Amino acid sequence: MGDHTDYAEGFALPVAIDLETRVTFRPTRDGRVRVRSAGFESEVDVSADGTVDPAAVDPAWGRLIGGVVRTLAVRGRPAVGIDATVSSTVPTGSGLSSSAALSVSTALALLDAAGWTMPAAELAVACQEAERLGTGVPSGIMDQLASIRGVAGNALLLDCRTLTVEPVPLPSAYAIVVVHSGLPRALAESAYAERHAAATGAAARLGLAALRDATSDQVADDPIARHVVSENERVLATADALLRGDVGALKPLFAASHASLRDDFRVSTPELDLLVELLVELGAVGARLTGAGFGGCVVALVQRNRADDLTAKVARAYSAKTGLEPRAFVVRAVDGAGPA
Repeated sequence: MGDHTDYAEGFALPVAIDLETRVTFRPTRDGRVRVRSAGFESEVDVSADGTVDPAAVDPAWGRLIGGVVRTLAVRGRPAVGIDATVSSTVPTGSGLSSSAALSVSTALALLDAAGWTMPAAELAVACQEAERLGTGVPSGIMDQLASIRGVAGNALLLDCRTLTVEPVPLPSAYAIVVVHSGLPRALAESAYAERHAAATGAAARLGLAALRDATSDQVADDPIARHVVSENERVLATADALLRGDVGALKPLFAASHASLRDDFRVSTPELDLLVELLVELGAVGARLTGAGFGGCVVALVQRNRADDLTAKVARAYSAKTGLEPRAFVVRAVDGAGPA
């Protein structure tokens, strides 16, 4: 819960899941950061001192690498090189934070190679800045913070202003199900930046530092701002319901969140709407799109003993209606990134 709230200094309730990006490396003495991608079958080679412009790195996926190298260098990381290979089970363009997974795992490898450490919140900010430098997308802090601060068996109540994290236990009898719509998304080519600008502009018009400080009455006539304010309220209500063990309270919260993203923030698609409809129809406690929208995935909470059967039925029904091949994952909440 909590999409498009992080860059408004709001609240979010993500989960670090058991899909992963893994960086295997050895330190080098030549001052170069070389990273090969098993998935893209290409290599990035940049100076370890951060002098290479991240936006100019080729191939394009390496711009995140260049961004991380620069933001860590600015913070004082010694220019120790690495020779590394990266592999990932996180599908790209899915809304499952593949870019954050790459930037965080690369940052941790670079810190380890240099024998250097950073506080978790500062590392998350550095990785957020790296993505902005490399891709031009004005991303928020949720994905990076969740990737670093994940707690097994828990969702994370994030305060995106103070960067504090409160673990929120998940009900053991329920599983988190993620279903990829079969439609990839590309934030740099989407309206993500437009939504970010609209949310920032709304706060400025109200004379506020961020929409986190707005009331429902103040944004009643502005759909973009209305989503942010109401989603913050839903995040806190969802965390409260989980802490009380009130699973029944989650269904309307999931439904309202998806409706707000679809109708007010206008980032859903017919395919995402159909997946949400099918998941709820076939027995999910609740379902909603996840990530920035414009394609990618939906997330649902499902009784654990029904998860495999339900996802198989949803996949068949969705494929029959759309001709697309969805990918379903039954995922676990796990600890954040660290050495294997």
